[in-house]
Amino acid sequence: MTKFDGIVKPKTKRAKRFLEGRAPKLTEDVKTAMIMKGGNSSLTVTQALKDIYALKKPNAVLFKKKNITRPFEDSTSLEFFSKKSDCSLFLFGSHSKKRPNNLIFGRLFDFHVLDMMELGIEKYISLSDIKSSKCPEGTKPMLVFAGDAFDTNNEYRRLKSLFIDFFRGPAVSAVRLAGLEHVLHFTALEGKIYMRSYRSLLKKSGCRTPRIELEEIGPSFDLVLRRTHLASDDLFKFSHRRPKALKVRKKKNISRDSFGTKFGRVHMQKQDLSKLQTRKMKGLRKRRGAAGAEDKDVQVPKVAKVEG
Repeated sequence: MTKFDGIVKPKTKRAKRFLEGRAPKLTEDVKTAMIMKGGNSSLTVTQALKDIYALKKPNAVLFKKKNITRPFEDSTSLEFFSKKSDCSLFLFGSHSKKRPNNLIFGRLFDFHVLDMMELGIEKYISLSDIKSSKCPEGTKPMLVFAGDAFDTNNEYRRLKSLFIDFFRGPAVSAVRLAGLEHVLHFTALEGKIYMRSYRSLLKKSGCRTPRIELEEIGPSFDLVLRRTHLASDDLFKFSHRRPKALKVRKKKNISRDSFGTKFGRVHMQKQDLSKLQTRKMKGLRKRRGAAGAEDKDVQVPKVAKVEG
C-alpha cells in the first residue's frame, strides 16, 4: 500500500479488500475486544483475563505478551493496538502493591479512548474451579442488572453501559428458546459489584411452559470500583449518533405498542346510513294488496279546534 497526502491507496486486491473491511459502514461489525496484561501481573489477574476471554470468544483477541503501559497516564499504546487489531473494546489487567488485582474495562471511539473503568478483584472463582457443564463458545448471553446504583449514580450508569457494550455479543433478528442458556448477572450493593455467570436449564413443568433453573458455571467476581475516566456528555452523545440512512422515518397514522405490534389508523368519509345496502329477504317484503289495506285501516285522529 502507498500513501499520498495522508490517503492510503492499495496496490493489490488483497490490500483493497483489507481497507474495505476497515472502512466505515452503515451497519458496523460486531465489536471486538482486545485483552492484555501489564508489566506486573498476578496469577489471579492472568486467570481472570483468560476466563473473560472464554466468555467473549470469538469476538476477542488475547495478547499473550506483557505490555508495559499505564492506561490512565498514557493511552497512546492502547490506541495503537486498537487501530492495528481493529478493536473498539479493551480489558487491561495489572497488579501492584497500591492497586492489587486490577482490571480496567474501556472502549474507544474513532480509535481514541472514550471512557475507562478501573475495578479491583476482591474475590474470584475461576471457570475451572466450578465443576459443571459450560455453555458453548459464542453463546449470546442475557444480561441482568440489579441494584438502584445502576440507575441513580452517574458512574455506575456508565459502567452498566460499558458492560452491555462489552458482553452483549452480535445483534440477532430472532431468538430460539433453547439458545437462551447463558445469563450474566451484575449486582451493585454497598459499593461493590458482584458478577455471576449462570446456565439456564429447561426442566419439565407439566405444562407447555418449561420450568427454568439456574446453575452457576463461573467465573465469579466480587469487584470494587476504583478510578474512572469518563467522556464528556457532548462526546458521549456524539458517539451515539446514527447515520441518517438508518433512521426510521415516522409514517403518518402508524404506531407501535411496547411489544412491537403495529397499529394503523384509517380515515373514512361520513357515510349516509339511509343509502346503506342491506340484505333483502322475500319474507320481509310487503304484498301490494296488504299494503293498501293497511293504509285504509289507519284512522287519522281529529283535532278539535279551540276558539279563543
